[in-house]
Amino acid sequence: MRGILDRRGLMLALFFGIILASLGGLAYLILMLLFFVLAVAATKYEYEIKKELGLYEHERGFENVLFNGIVPVILALLSRQIGPLPFIVSVAAITADKFGSEIGVLDRQKPLFLFGFKEVKPGTSGAVSKVGLFASLLGSTLIGIGATIIFMVSPEKAVQIAIGGFLGSLADSIFGVFEEKGIGTKGTTNLICSIIGGLIGYYI
Repeated sequence: MRGILDRRGLMLALFFGIILASLGGLAYLILMLLFFVLAVAATKYEYEIKKELGLYEHERGFENVLFNGIVPVILALLSRQIGPLPFIVSVAAITADKFGSEIGVLDRQKPLFLFGFKEVKPGTSGAVSKVGLFASLLGSTLIGIGATIIFMVSPEKAVQIAIGGFLGSLADSIFGVFEEKGIGTKGTTNLICSIIGGLIGYYI
């Protein structure tokens, strides 16, 4: 994972992995690893173009790992009380957000800012594009498919997971409007995304 996460990010990721494996269960660790693999794939996808746009992040740090991982880890630890779906949908939401942000910037059409629906430059928080929305749904769908194998959920639940994760990523975009106006950071919007995903999973 070196070259993908910096040292502090790597240490925190390993810590989260140990907690998931020992206190949550192997299935929870495997699904989180699936998120990691998909996130790396989305980051590396057309990275040369993203470099030219100034939007390619080579290494992720402590904050990125913390705000993406803390809620799924907590939900995994609470799974005996609330079941696995809050965890699964939370992971689907952060995967959808990652796909939306990493692939959405490649849309040839400029994204629309959700406040006023004006065109803005790619990578602007609080903005969405057609490619980004499709990519978000793809990301959450892949987690839903993974959950049918790892957690043996039904195809119907997998569809609900995909939709729930997609809605969680939309929440990230909505709160990104405030981030763009100086209220909060990318980390806080990621945190909100995972929380909304978890809440949706709880009520599925």
